[in-house]
Amino acid sequence: MQSENQIESVIILGAGPAGLAAALYAARAELNPLVLTGMTPGGQATLTHTIENYPGYPEGVGGSELGELFQKQAERFGARVEFDSVMKVDLSQRPFRVKTYDKEYLANSIIIATGASSLTLDVPGEKEFTGRGVSYCATCDGWFFKEKKVVVVGGGDSALEEAIFLTRYASKVTIIHRRDQFRGGAVLQTRVRENPKIALKLNAVVKEIKGDDKVKAVVIENVQTKEHEEMPVDGVFIFVGHSPNTQLFKGQLEMDSRGYIEVDMQMRTSVEGVFACGEAADAEYKQVITSAGMGAAAAIQASRYLESLKK
Repeated sequence: MQSENQIESVIILGAGPAGLAAALYAARAELNPLVLTGMTPGGQATLTHTIENYPGYPEGVGGSELGELFQKQAERFGARVEFDSVMKVDLSQRPFRVKTYDKEYLANSIIIATGASSLTLDVPGEKEFTGRGVSYCATCDGWFFKEKKVVVVGGGDSALEEAIFLTRYASKVTIIHRRDQFRGGAVLQTRVRENPKIALKLNAVVKEIKGDDKVKAVVIENVQTKEHEEMPVDGVFIFVGHSPNTQLFKGQLEMDSRGYIEVDMQMRTSVEGVFACGEAADAEYKQVITSAGMGAAAAIQASRYLESLKK
């Protein structure tokens, strides 16, 4: 394993809105931050076709485009972005140690912005047909379903946004949601209900995904009557929430029962010099703007912490 002798002032783990906002603020504070991207540069935002609620973009902005702009701005002020995945983090000694596949980094402070991953339905057929009709990214895979029938599972903003996006390609989109009310925003709900290509299956859950070499049908259960229905479909898009990517820090940082890292108003974790932001620590809002704000706060506090070490 290659060892890095240099002790970084701050290493930022993750390159979504939280990580890149932290990188921007840390770079402007002349901390020369190192950003380790993980496997999803730009974070989950890159999987959204159009983000309409980020200030400054009245016509909306593509998720991938916004991520690229975040990175470009951070790099302009000196942030170093490395496409690498972290395998182990040791917060028990100082400087902190961060190990990737072939390097070991040392850091006086760490900002955790590892985000979250999509939850699965955990039903028969889901794993078998992932990539063969089951998808967690409409932006990535929607094109493959031109003039096909698809279902979207979920009722939050992501599910409604992606259902609307899929109408560009699919002949019909059916939203399956376990409740009779959506969690998504009012504007999105109105668009969904007014779109002639979108149908609703409420108070319903997917119990099984069927097919041969690809998806052919879903089995749906009515949560009230317990009756089952088999619906022929070509694709299943799943947006039922996320789980924080915090496994690396279990036993090292205080977390809540769901695995979100506990932070105070200054984004400080239970270990001095370690900060967390974005969806690794945010179980409530999960928005690009709140993640970016948390990232900025984390970087400001990291700068103050590092300054305190000099006294």
